[in-house]
Parts: sequence; C-alpha cells; structure tokens
Amino acid sequence: MSFLKNMFGSSNEEITTSKVNWIQLVDLGQLKEIIDTSTEKPALIFKHSTRCSISRMVLKQFENEFDLKDKITPYFLDLLEHRDISNEIANRFGVTHQSPQLIIIKNGVSIYDASHESINADDLQKFV
Repeated sequence: MSFLKNMFGSSNEEITTSKVNWIQLVDLGQLKEIIDTSTEKPALIFKHSTRCSISRMVLKQFENEFDLKDKITPYFLDLLEHRDISNEIANRFGVTHQSPQLIIIKNGVSIYDASHESINADDLQKFV
C-alpha cells in the first residue's frame, strides 16, 4: 500500500504539507458561504484530481508561488471525492469543468478561471 501512496499520493497528505491555508470544500452548502463572503474578500477554488500527476504538479507549483494569505480565501476541492460539488460549481458559476482548475469568485460570480499549465499564482494579484 505504501508503494501506491508514494506513487499516487493522497489528498490529506497534500493538504497538510501545503503552505496555503486551504479550506476543504466538502459540502454543497459551502458554495453559498463562498458567494456570500466573496463580496468582502475574493475566494479561490482549486479543483484537484488526486490521481492525476499533472494536477499534482500544478498544485505544488501553485502552492510554492502563492503569497496572498490575507487577501483571498483559498478553497480546495478533491473532485474525485466530491464530483457533485464540482458539477454544481460548473453550473452555478458558468465555468466548464476542468482538472486541475482554478476559479476566482468575487461578488458572488466567477471573474476568472484557468486550468492546467495556465494556472499561475502570480495572476491572482490583479483580482484582490
């Protein structure tokens, strides 16, 4: 089992070793919270596939570059565990599902989304 864990990792391991103070997105009700609080401070949603090496690489690069701790609220979605939430994000915010994917929510609407190699933490500066 440790071979598979080393090969594919686990979402809990990724969260605990991150310098980003992720809020795990595990309940559909949190989408209302994101919409409501995004009027005061933007939120970002990072959709991640724990079985995808490209997603893992993009996540690590993003985490290494991220430096807006107090200016944006970061949410992490393990889309393999919570595909229903991923589908609702696409529906509510009008974004096509991608993985990995970064979505910025401000004033209750999606103002930016990027996927794969287009995800860049430096781009966030213009939305805060």
